[in-house]
Amino acid sequence: MAFDFKKEYKEFYMPKNKPEIVTVPKANFIAVRGKGNPNEEGGAYQQAISVLYAVAYTLKMSYKIEGFFEYVVPPLEGFWWQDGVDGVDYSSKDTFNWISVIRLPDFVTKKDFDWAVEVATKKKKLDCSSAEYLM
Repeated sequence: MAFDFKKEYKEFYMPKNKPEIVTVPKANFIAVRGKGNPNEEGGAYQQAISVLYAVAYTLKMSYKIEGFFEYVVPPLEGFWWQDGVDGVDYSSKDTFNWISVIRLPDFVTKKDFDWAVEVATKKKKLDCSSAEYLM
């Protein structure tokens, strides 16, 4: 059975009804940063999500990576903010800043990530150079 981050790390991916403080261990992520309205058709956010999943699935299907094990691609996570705004101004979505990420298994190295970006760019005919490897 494939490793499922949501099931193995329920405290992070399936939070309880009552808020609590959790300690999040170090982990590797694919990340794309940007700015703008996430609802803009064909906009930067939609392109970023395409890049994240192209790289994530290239890695998931790469059985030759050292230490590889079957896993379910973890859910999309995101961090959003607006400069100079206390809280959120939903009437000004064009001013959103964001970083969207997908967690990677620990066996994925920077070298593996760079390979996946190159392969995804060629196979998907999609510029994946905006993807970052975060540790």
